[in-house]
This record gives sequence, C-alpha cells and structure tokens, in this order.
Amino acid sequence: MILIIAKATVKKDKLDEFKGVAAGLIKNTRSEDGCIEYALYENNEDPCILTFVEKWRDQEAVDKHGSTDFFKENIKKIISYSENLDISLNTEV
Repeated sequence: MILIIAKATVKKDKLDEFKGVAAGLIKNTRSEDGCIEYALYENNEDPCILTFVEKWRDQEAVDKHGSTDFFKENIKKIISYSENLDISLNTEV
C-alpha cells in the first residue's frame, strides 16, 4: 500500500477556492480504481493548514491517478492557492 501525505499552507484569500477544488478532487478520486482513502483534514490551530491523506493499493494506481486530466488541471489550482505544499510518498513495510 502507498500512503501519500500532502500538507498545504493555503493563502488566506484563497481558502474557499482551495476547499472547493479539493471537494471535487476528493469526490472524483474516491471512485478511481486502487483508491483506498482520499480525505482532506484541517489543522485545529490554523485553518489555512490543510492536509490530504491518501491511501492507494499500489504505485500503479498512484501513477494512473497522477496522469488523469482531472488531476492535472486541479493540482495546478491547488498549487496556485498554496503558499507551501509538502508531499510525502510512503510505502507500507
């Protein structure tokens, strides 16, 4: 299993836009083959810190997700709405 943690510090004036894009991304991605979990969490102390937690069956599913037009379009928006985006890819041992 592959675990992806993507932590974004979102620009305050783009928080609503970020959440809107994220909601569509979550809804669409959850139906993809190989997606086990795909959720967004808000930091309890700072609402501008949002973290995606993704669980995937394998690297092939991750690669397929990353190659979709829907993902490519929306990740550009996510990046533009963020001050910082830190992505960690982890493999279950």
